[in-house]
Amino acid sequence: MKNAFSLLRLVALAAITSLPPMFGANEVTSEIKFSDPAKPGILKVSLARGDLRIRGIETAATTVKSESKPVRSAARKDGLRELSGSSTFSLTEKDNVIMLDATGDGVRTISDLNITVPRSTSLVISNSWGGEISCVDVSGDLEIKNMNGRISLEGVVGGVLVETMNGEITAEMREVNPGKPLSFTSMNGEIVLRIPADTKANVRLRSQNGAILTDFDEKALITKTESTGRNSKPAPRIARNSNDSETRTEIQTAVKVAVRAGVDAVHEAANAIREATDAAREALQEGKADGSLPRAPMAPRPALPPMTGGKIVTGTLNEGGVEIQAASMNGDVTLRRLDGKK
Repeated sequence: MKNAFSLLRLVALAAITSLPPMFGANEVTSEIKFSDPAKPGILKVSLARGDLRIRGIETAATTVKSESKPVRSAARKDGLRELSGSSTFSLTEKDNVIMLDATGDGVRTISDLNITVPRSTSLVISNSWGGEISCVDVSGDLEIKNMNGRISLEGVVGGVLVETMNGEITAEMREVNPGKPLSFTSMNGEIVLRIPADTKANVRLRSQNGAILTDFDEKALITKTESTGRNSKPAPRIARNSNDSETRTEIQTAVKVAVRAGVDAVHEAANAIREATDAAREALQEGKADGSLPRAPMAPRPALPPMTGGKIVTGTLNEGGVEIQAASMNGDVTLRRLDGKK
């Protein structure tokens, strides 16, 4: 219980970092190729905040479209005009690894990116502040770490590691290959994983304040359930009664209150940044400043706190195989048959 309420403070703190966009749209298109197109490449994306959509297609090049408008510098005191605008991201390639850096000025940089890649590309994605992330029809391995926002995978094939602090995770695996483990973790958000009915896997599903669900037949998915204490020691089962239900309701209500407080803080922080930026621009126009706008510090994305307690379901699917794990602190965890998708 204490761990759950400690997490609520993290919810509000993380929500503060998801500030609304401050600048208009201005699409920029860039294209880059892997140095050896005959081999699978890796795309590494680093974002400060913003939405990211990636699709695998039959192509030899990686194309990036950004709708983020760069921060424009005010008029210079020396009377010169700047012909080169601020870049919304940098794009480089070396040894079949493409690096896309859209961290810019930290929290002030909003980068909404639409990317197409060769289908076999592996992805390494890090979003420090948050935004929605979707990956479609990519067959390489995926590593995605986010702070706030929904993560959606569709038609993927390779190994997967997904972590987010606040947000739902939905994943549809077109294939699950031996030796390609799948791991999904959300501190606050439900997890829905769809895999082919004939997948052979060892599963480990965990939720502290949520249900663990499946539509797999009990003959195909053979499981056992255990409760864990603070130090991962087996704890006696507690019968579900009115008190248990009331406790769950209290936790859910507290989560909603914390999220609401975080949203209010977002608006206050956004207004403060806008006021500071406007004041800096006015100072530039009056010749009282050195030409630089205030820069927000780029804080590192914190690691997810350790998850303790709750319910754990382990078992084998179709007699066992690849390792599959999904865990949520506050949210349901659902394992579904792909052919049972609604």
